[in-house]
Amino acid sequence: MTSAVYGTTSGGQAVRQFTLSNGRLRATILDLGGTITGLLLDGHNVVVGLENVAAYEKSGWWNCLIGRYANRLKNGFTLDGKHYPLAQDANGVTLHGGRGQSWGARVWTVTQESESTLGLRLVSPDGDQGFPGEVTLDVTYTLQPDGLRLDYAAVTTAPSPVNFTNHIYFNLAGEGLVSDQLLQLNADAVTPTDTHQIPTGAIASVEGTAFDFRQPAPIGERVDSAEEQMRIAGGLDHNLVLNKSAPGALDWAARMTNGSHTLEVLTTEPGCQVYSTNNVKPGTLDAQGREIPKRGALALETQHFPDAPNHPNFPATTLRPGETFRSTTLFRLT
Repeated sequence: MTSAVYGTTSGGQAVRQFTLSNGRLRATILDLGGTITGLLLDGHNVVVGLENVAAYEKSGWWNCLIGRYANRLKNGFTLDGKHYPLAQDANGVTLHGGRGQSWGARVWTVTQESESTLGLRLVSPDGDQGFPGEVTLDVTYTLQPDGLRLDYAAVTTAPSPVNFTNHIYFNLAGEGLVSDQLLQLNADAVTPTDTHQIPTGAIASVEGTAFDFRQPAPIGERVDSAEEQMRIAGGLDHNLVLNKSAPGALDWAARMTNGSHTLEVLTTEPGCQVYSTNNVKPGTLDAQGREIPKRGALALETQHFPDAPNHPNFPATTLRPGETFRSTTLFRLT
């Protein structure tokens, strides 16, 4: 483990970058939002990072930890008879906790440093982003011989829905488009959305659709299809319902390859949001100063389902006092 000052936030806080290394494999992580700036095998980085602290702060959602509720909620939620409206856009949608309130733009407390492990903590006060209860989230990053493991543990002082992820972007070539890279998903179903990308509540088979990645397929072949769901999102921006050997099992969720490198994602979570960088803003630069194009990366966000508090048929997301939410995701790189 080594660490160095990476930059300074707009509020004057120092941001440190921590490097975990075991020889061939190296991971670099900021205490700003638990942002993963690199996952490198023999010096080759498969994570698409941004140019500096200011860019990560402005985005708030790039390669970082997301809470209290990752993904989308529509018109807030009702819990134990009380309604919480949250911060909504013009369509009533709250994305990743709300624009301008991102956990990814906050400096987290370092709780553990060792040769292979980094522990980060955020205490989210009662009312943060409009959610009830004080939620404390600990995320432990562990560099294993073949990958980077993220373990989440959260507790609360009052009932609250929670949904956590790391919104990490991959490009196995390190630059250019991911369109020709192959993707395989361990998912027989998807949660289709309405025109505002809110799940309808249905759980639909991927059979015969552009979401059928049960066998490896080129990403571009599917995301640029004429199917209505792809048109709504401008590509992939959907929650895939993962096949589980048992509830909470650490099963493989996704495999991505470009021929020379292979990424495998394993998770205990029931879903994975796959996002094909449909709306990257012009002028967004990567860590090397190159403009990131549309389809320049693929985000693989392990999670519970979007808008789950408003769909009783989805896996429950309410965390109550006395309980501990736990989740694990592993990014293997070969």
